[in-house]
Amino acid sequence: MRCVVTGAAGFIGSHLCERLLADGHTVVGIDCFTDYYPRAIKERNLSSFRHHPALTFYELDLSTGVPADIVCAADYVFHLAAMAGLTRSWLDFDTYTRHNLTATHRLLEALKGSPTLKRLIYASTSSVYGRYASGDESLPTRPSSPYGITKLAAEQLCRVYGDEFGVPCVVLRYFSVYGPRQRPEMGYHLFINAMLRGEPIKLTGDGLQVRGNTYIADCIEATVRAMQAPPGEIYNLGGGQLVTVLEVLHKLERIIGQPAIIERHPPRPGDQLATGADVTKLTRHLGWKPTTSIDDGLAQQVEWQKTLLGNYDDRQG
Repeated sequence: MRCVVTGAAGFIGSHLCERLLADGHTVVGIDCFTDYYPRAIKERNLSSFRHHPALTFYELDLSTGVPADIVCAADYVFHLAAMAGLTRSWLDFDTYTRHNLTATHRLLEALKGSPTLKRLIYASTSSVYGRYASGDESLPTRPSSPYGITKLAAEQLCRVYGDEFGVPCVVLRYFSVYGPRQRPEMGYHLFINAMLRGEPIKLTGDGLQVRGNTYIADCIEATVRAMQAPPGEIYNLGGGQLVTVLEVLHKLERIIGQPAIIERHPPRPGDQLATGADVTKLTRHLGWKPTTSIDDGLAQQVEWQKTLLGNYDDRQG
């Protein structure tokens, strides 16, 4: 099958490309390399498959338009490209609107009327629910950040294009994905780096925020299975184990073998207080269940970050 992956150089997108190529699909990867974090990190994400014979890669900003010849023959489109991050969305709403909403609209326009498209799988987020995102898909959507608002609006665009033009959309709401290649500004990445370096961890809020964490391999398995999901469906995608931020820090202390140095900071505007996906619907429709425990997943992320840190220290030396 011919699969298009937007956001192909990102954390989740790069893992998805690897999986699709391993499964024997032809992959078209698209990424515009926004400056949200350094380009070198995204290039490193691509390094293991950049020269795969079944991959074609385009550096392209979807918000400026989507060339029809790139997507017109796609069987499946995985739309993962987005501007992420709650905090920055308060400061730069135009950029979030451009990359999360306008880009989605341009992509939907390009796919409208496609004779080959079987599914457009849109990667959304638990942030559409707001501060309390624990439950199933019937939870009210009350975003508590501009980021969440733009992602929910893009979901609605997918719905409209499905209703009016038959674009076969499936929405996956990701919950706190972690693991190797996690973005450098995400909490667990920051915690692990600080502990490995013996530096303070900046803890926002009281540390009692609850997270339902999703290990990257489990996330990718569910995303691939969504190729068979009925069009028009929305699914929560989460790992099942609920832990507080403080509990995660205690787990990391055990894994790394040294205490965390914690600096307390005020809560961030719009930060989620509790997330926990009820994935009953996803399990019922697609037979998916998470298989990686939070302890095993964190241990694998720690090992990956140790390697990164060792390479960095070698270069500095």
